[in-house]
Amino acid sequence: MTLYSKDHPAAVLLVFSLPLILSGMLQQLYSWADAYIVGHVVGEEALAAVGMTTAVSNLFTMSMTGFTLGLSILAAQKYGKKEYETLPRILSAFLVLLVPACAFCAAAGCILEEALLDALRTPADIAEFTGQYLRVILLGMPFLAVYNLYSALLRAIGDSRTPFFAIVLSSVVNVVPDLVFVAVCRWGVSGAAWATSISQIAMAIFIVWYAETKRPLLHLSLKEKLVQPHIVAQGWRFALPPAVQSSVMALGNMALQQFMNGFGSATVAAVTTAYRIDLIMLLPIINLGSAVSTMVAQSKGAGNLAKAQSFCRYGVALNAAIAFLLMIIMAAFGGKLVAMFGVGAEAAFIGSQFFRQIAVYYLCFGIASALRGAVEGMGLVLYSSIVGIASLLARIALSYALAPYLGNMAIAHAEGLQWIVMLICYVPHFLWHKKRAASP
Repeated sequence: MTLYSKDHPAAVLLVFSLPLILSGMLQQLYSWADAYIVGHVVGEEALAAVGMTTAVSNLFTMSMTGFTLGLSILAAQKYGKKEYETLPRILSAFLVLLVPACAFCAAAGCILEEALLDALRTPADIAEFTGQYLRVILLGMPFLAVYNLYSALLRAIGDSRTPFFAIVLSSVVNVVPDLVFVAVCRWGVSGAAWATSISQIAMAIFIVWYAETKRPLLHLSLKEKLVQPHIVAQGWRFALPPAVQSSVMALGNMALQQFMNGFGSATVAAVTTAYRIDLIMLLPIINLGSAVSTMVAQSKGAGNLAKAQSFCRYGVALNAAIAFLLMIIMAAFGGKLVAMFGVGAEAAFIGSQFFRQIAVYYLCFGIASALRGAVEGMGLVLYSSIVGIASLLARIALSYALAPYLGNMAIAHAEGLQWIVMLICYVPHFLWHKKRAASP
């Protein structure tokens, strides 16, 4: 699905984003499977440990995702300009650079594991479980880098289905080892981590095979120089700001994890489980924003700014409608979903309160996500990254400022206020850029 489609912009966004949404849901579902199996077979402390590793592993995965997001915007603009020969050059250059870098970072994470967990003030009753899970999950990072890079380039040319098929394969591969390693072999949290790493290897192999055999635009040629300096320079300009933003956000999330740990293991189990649920429920909003980014980037590359504005307008409308519906659903049923993960009564109550507090901010998040997609699609990745970092710093400050008054519910309100900060930053900048683009 590309800007060249004759379908209505809203239909283009929905059709393009549907595989992205389903991919995200499947990824979260096998993450849920880890949590569900670990929570019921091993116990609440192990469940809290699996949730805690998210803050550390996200330092790697978010940086990688941010980097490939920037490359996807560059590739989509090149595709819109019909500079097709540039696409495999982008792919080859950053395969050579990104995958070894991820392998190095994963190794460093394993070596520094104890220091990281100490810095996060990991509760003593879950420290051993957390270390076991983290050591194994980091082994899959280089393969996840391969998947993310190919997935970004495929989305840039309008193919959001193939990454979805890779996730389907990964989910199937994950479920069986998960059950065998944890429930049968009794390997505990490390068994769940091994299942996840094996599934990441499977989806990386599949997506490379598909791109090489079915997508001529992405076929790598050994006849050309793999790393071309001008391609690397362009890629860094688009990819570095979101990568830095994602890295800072991951570090910020580690600081927030440390803040949350101060409330005890019941809050850790409740809120980390609530975030798993929250993320999957917000996937339609997040991925519609990604669809806006891709379509706006393609439109800008083709010089069709009217089409770009149309994609943004319909993206905002769709996200606002979805956010309003989710606000009602999660305020009513969020707590019941948390209880399904085998947490104790105290953690289930905390999870219920969390969703009632954060759901009121969903509308702001929906609109901000669509506008962010439009801003990034226009190539303004540096501004978007600055907004992301500034809003995160505001969230951290608000968490500590509100804690004396709201207790552990400061976590929910601080995140909601972060979304409001994002919205305040994106609206005037988008309107200004729209006016400037329309000027002769």
